Amino acid sequence: MTTEQQLQQLEQRIEELVSISARLRRENQAMQVREHKLMEERADLLKKNDAAKSKVEAIISRLKSLEQEP
Repeated sequence: MTTEQQLQQLEQRIEELVSISARLRRENQAMQVREHKLMEERADLLKKNDAAKSKVEAIISRLKSLEQEP
């Protein structure tokens, strides 16, 4: 294999690595965006869960007070 052929192979491999690196960078950015959205969704669901829990506790408390009335 000549030096010219070796250089061509090396250049081709470098181009492949640059392409892979760019693809991985895009995938990483997309995953970060998705993670951020999922974290926001989780926080929203936790708030809703807490609100529902408070409502249920209030209903239970009212029912208990109604049971105690003559």
